[in-house]
Amino acid sequence: MNSRQRRGVLLLLLSVICALGAFAGVLSVISDVKSKVGPEVTAYRVKSNVAPYTQLTTGQFEKIKMPKRWLSDNAVTNLREIQGKIAVTTLQAGSLLQSDMIVNQPALQPGQQEVAIMIDAATGVAGKITPGSTVNVYATFEGEREGDPAQSKIIVTNAKVIDVGRITALDPNENNKNQQQPTDAVPITFALSTLDAQRITYAESFAQRVRLALVAPGSDTTVPDQDRTYQLAKDK
Repeated sequence: MNSRQRRGVLLLLLSVICALGAFAGVLSVISDVKSKVGPEVTAYRVKSNVAPYTQLTTGQFEKIKMPKRWLSDNAVTNLREIQGKIAVTTLQAGSLLQSDMIVNQPALQPGQQEVAIMIDAATGVAGKITPGSTVNVYATFEGEREGDPAQSKIIVTNAKVIDVGRITALDPNENNKNQQQPTDAVPITFALSTLDAQRITYAESFAQRVRLALVAPGSDTTVPDQDRTYQLAKDK
């Protein structure tokens, strides 16, 4: 073998060694990427905005694949988790669905019934009452006869809210001389006993104004009968 042939063999061996080194480098990079990314799992992305307190359906989400290590522990990976659930806040399009975005839809207990009334959006709700909230319901009434004092009454205590609708503009009533009537209202649905349902619908029909007072979780809201009616004269 002459010198030219030996140089050719050396160059060939050098090329093979370089190719093996490059291949090993590629394998190393792939292995490093896999070790950083990890296996992929199923996740779900919101297709379009979902309003708060809306009952969730599978059609509102799209299935995607993501590295498991990039998902938070509370990410929803199975749509069976949304059955019987509602959104607790606005779900923005493109966001990943997580378990802290949803809650169980409030259910009726034996002996209860759903009752919905319109509440003044400005003074009765103020954006803080949501499904699952507990409220006391207050109503103000004019005196029964001319000269009788107006009264504020606690109509229902510990009323459970199961749904909050959207703010609705009320139709103007040209014959209504009371300028204090609300212009915007929100439909609130309660789970109530028959007697409390009668009380709250009576208040909606005949009271000058109905207001809701949010009750703090765990609070004792028992109100004695003698303290359920208030007149300004009591403070004098």
